[in-house]
Amino acid sequence: MTPTSRVRFEPVEGADRLFTPAFNEFLAALHDRLHARALKLRADRARLLADAHAGRRPAPLPPSEATTGNWKVSPVPDELKKPGIEISGPCSITSMFINALNPGPEGERAEGDLDDDEDSGGHRLIDTVRAAANRLAAVNRELYFNDTERKREYKVAPGELPFFMHRERGLHLDEPDVRIDGAPVNAAILGTALTLFYAGRAQADRGQGVYFYLPKLETPDEARFYRELFDACRERLPFLSGATIRGIILVESLPCVYYMEEMLHALGPYAAGLNAARWDLKASIFEYVMTDPKSVWPDRFGVDIKTTPFLSDIFRRLVAICLKRGAVPIGGMATALPSNDPEVNRVAGEAIRRDKEWEAAQGFLRGWVAHIFHMKTAADPFKTLIASGVKPTADMARPEHYPVRVEVPAGPITLEGTRRNARMVIEYVEGWLNGRGAKGIDSLEGKPGVHPALMEDLATGRMSVAQIAQRVLHHAPTTQGPPATHDIALVKRLLQEELDDILARRPKDAATQERYRKAVKIAMRWIKNYTDLDFRSLGSYTRADLDRIAREPDAF
Repeated sequence: MTPTSRVRFEPVEGADRLFTPAFNEFLAALHDRLHARALKLRADRARLLADAHAGRRPAPLPPSEATTGNWKVSPVPDELKKPGIEISGPCSITSMFINALNPGPEGERAEGDLDDDEDSGGHRLIDTVRAAANRLAAVNRELYFNDTERKREYKVAPGELPFFMHRERGLHLDEPDVRIDGAPVNAAILGTALTLFYAGRAQADRGQGVYFYLPKLETPDEARFYRELFDACRERLPFLSGATIRGIILVESLPCVYYMEEMLHALGPYAAGLNAARWDLKASIFEYVMTDPKSVWPDRFGVDIKTTPFLSDIFRRLVAICLKRGAVPIGGMATALPSNDPEVNRVAGEAIRRDKEWEAAQGFLRGWVAHIFHMKTAADPFKTLIASGVKPTADMARPEHYPVRVEVPAGPITLEGTRRNARMVIEYVEGWLNGRGAKGIDSLEGKPGVHPALMEDLATGRMSVAQIAQRVLHHAPTTQGPPATHDIALVKRLLQEELDDILARRPKDAATQERYRKAVKIAMRWIKNYTDLDFRSLGSYTRADLDRIAREPDAF
């Protein structure tokens, strides 16, 4: 059987232009070399989680060359050391991708673009295909979109573009619509292969570095998997032989927090830095402590990285490791969206500025932002501090000053906090059913006060589901506000009340109303999975799976 005949893909728009015989041969070779390895890593991850639920949580590894040796990462390209901001969004949505590459209201571009196919992507083959095509078109400065409904054209403006940070789906996911010998291909292998085969070639031809964010990693072996994947791509694609390929590890799992130094070491010549993820890290902590009745968290909305000591120290440890090893530390996301209300924008801008000033003071070089409206506000604290000549102190480069500990944050458990989680999940799943992996959501919609909508993605959906499930699993009583004990009946009531309120505020067309009703059924299944200690990603379900769930009786 030829490599081409081994590969089968669903005929979504544009797929036949990417899945050529040459690409299929490349993909099949990567699959043969790494598919079994990915399956083993998933099994190892499942055992690590099972151990935690049995009372054996992740802990530091014994000392090794990775932690005691006098090594540095390979010299990091200058552009990855720029202070400022990276703008994040789904590159599969062409209009959003073009906006991200263009200057913001103040006329400045972001330093980097996080073209995301993971947390804010749609996780369908059509999204992966569009993302691959859009990345290539962006590198070639040919990206264009004509929105016939809004009668608006989107073009890439002249001038230097941000550097690209490609984020593919993680190795925990498959792409069911692409199969090799009948088996679904690993999503990380597929996404990396598409990007390097197409946009990577164009970047290499221009002498550009090809940079990746590596999502959801948990152990050094998983970082080593990406080293093997990049090595295999270099071996199969001659145009990559001299190209600069670098990866930044997203610190968004509890095990990764303990193994950051070992993971940089395992990534070897491809290691460039660490990113301080927030939402996914909190969600991962929920998952690892889910069975512990003493670890029930307060409302997640009040758990601030800046004021929660053990979380602050995790991020300071990340910076210390990067300083010690010559890597770049990248901060978190500013998610506020612009509003027609100037007061909402003022409040959002002040919050973003405080957040980024804190990150810059800890030694981070850049952070992320979800919309160009707040891009300059988010970038200036990094640029200003570094331009002032302030340097990290010697103590900031000592990881031992920031030992990892996991605590229960201070704060109340309230019905309102659970309600906000429920509303967020409904709204997010509705966007998912509508083909979007990121959606602007105001979980306090209709409530008094100033509260900007936030660009929410799969990470916040995961975190909201995890917190609801944790409270149900331990029948957590409220500690402030109306007295209540969390159980399935309470969650179903909150979901229904939030659905009723949402539907009263949305268009009355049948499609929109039905999509929200389906979203509630799927939200129930997602929460039920978590109470059963099944933490599978929403991205692991096909749209056919979700349609079936929406037709079935309630999961609870």
